[in-house]
Amino acid sequence: MTTDRETLRALADDGNEKALDRLADLADGRGDVDELSELLDEGSMHAGELLTRRAAEARDLRELQRIADAGYDEAGEVLDKLLEKSGGDGE
Repeated sequence: MTTDRETLRALADDGNEKALDRLADLADGRGDVDELSELLDEGSMHAGELLTRRAAEARDLRELQRIADAGYDEAGEVLDKLLEKSGGDGE
């Protein structure tokens, strides 16, 4: 069974967390970082997880900080680990 995006959006707007997570999965599959960011702003921790994975792979420290500031605490933990690893390079 496939569910269209509009139905998922309506369910998410009514507070359905699983629909919000599914929207995040669809946005991730399309590489739509803007939509993932919007979903994080709406409270989707799954979107935060997906954004954190992308930012960590790209070693995008600023993006990790933004994600952490938006409420996904694990992004801050990933940021701290990346900063610890880069601490010995003489900068």
